[in-house]
Amino acid sequence: MVTNGKRLVIYVGESDTWRGRSLYMSILETLRKGGIAGATVMRGHAGFGAHSLIHTWRIERLSMDLPMVITVVDSPENIDKALALVKPMVREGLITVEDVVIVKYTHRYLQPLPADRLVSAIMTRNVTTVTPDTPARQVIELFLGQLFKAVPVVDDERHIIGIITEEDLLEKVEMPAHLAVVGRLEQEDLQEFLAQIRHEKTARHIMTQPVSTVNEDDALGHVAQQMVERNFTRFPVVDAEKRLVGMVSRLDILRAVAGNGAGEQEQAPAPKPGRTLGEIMTPGVPSVYINDDLVDVLQQMLKTNIRYVVVLDEQQRAAGVITEGDLVARVAPVMRRNMLRAITERVMGTGLMRGHALARDIMSERVLTALQETSVLDAIALMLREGRKRIVVVDDAGHPIGIVDRQTLLAASLGN
Repeated sequence: MVTNGKRLVIYVGESDTWRGRSLYMSILETLRKGGIAGATVMRGHAGFGAHSLIHTWRIERLSMDLPMVITVVDSPENIDKALALVKPMVREGLITVEDVVIVKYTHRYLQPLPADRLVSAIMTRNVTTVTPDTPARQVIELFLGQLFKAVPVVDDERHIIGIITEEDLLEKVEMPAHLAVVGRLEQEDLQEFLAQIRHEKTARHIMTQPVSTVNEDDALGHVAQQMVERNFTRFPVVDAEKRLVGMVSRLDILRAVAGNGAGEQEQAPAPKPGRTLGEIMTPGVPSVYINDDLVDVLQQMLKTNIRYVVVLDEQQRAAGVITEGDLVARVAPVMRRNMLRAITERVMGTGLMRGHALARDIMSERVLTALQETSVLDAIALMLREGRKRIVVVDDAGHPIGIVDRQTLLAASLGN
């Protein structure tokens, strides 16, 4: 969070009172009851005020009226409210207000990430790698066979010299679509694509370098913050000699938030109060209706430049989801190439006629939903348990109102 705020500073004496109680404690109580975000009281070592009498904490001249400073930071509206509450209480003292920039405000229960934990405690240690001379076709088959999202390229001593991601495959070997789509092609179409890759092309030609890495003794909080700020989904982890020792992903960090160690089975974290999905979701849900034609589904995807749509039933409740992979895998074989071309080029292709299929025929029937009141911790537990990448947020009537993905939950676990 980066936002404009105001700082209210109140200077009073330790012996000042309000209705028989110390003034500074009375001010604190008034601010708390008024719904102000928080306040801090500091006791001065020495000072003087309107009477020019120096008050000090020294033993040989111990004063019972040391200066007390109350600091409040909040939104401009709340500071105006706080000022109206406490100004009449300060009969002798000083009050100032100044503009500030608030870069972070969170509570411990709103930041469930164990930020001081070492990356080495949660990273995935068994990392599949390739060498610079690994043929490009073998790299692609590795991605398709294991559904990897990234593969590090290492030398003989496991120093990381590059990394190959899905984006590299799309750009540098002209993979016809995202892995989720290509992996669901018919074997004949898949082999045709693989046959087009030049034999001389190797991992060296398609990898990205230099590679952003993190150290195994880095704090998890620092790594998670980098992921959020740079919109990364994973980092290779290196030791003191810069040798690859693991990978840390958003999923690994979400497991840590849920209280699971590396490789442990996901389980729900202990319920705690916290931010809700309704507060952090992206409003609006890309959707089609259950009886919409296949052409309508594709047009909706292309129009919003997304890779999935939620299918609504007659009561406008989430009945399923359709991904690009569903479009390619579940249409008639005669239409598959045209569908793949439309998805890849992001334009409607020829040969896609109405009447071939309805949304109900091609959707995946299970869609992960949660109420907007669901806490961040409960949402993370649900996503881990179900092995999904996004949650459709619904209101009390079951109508979709927003989307939450892994990146959003990761940022929320940081208190961002």
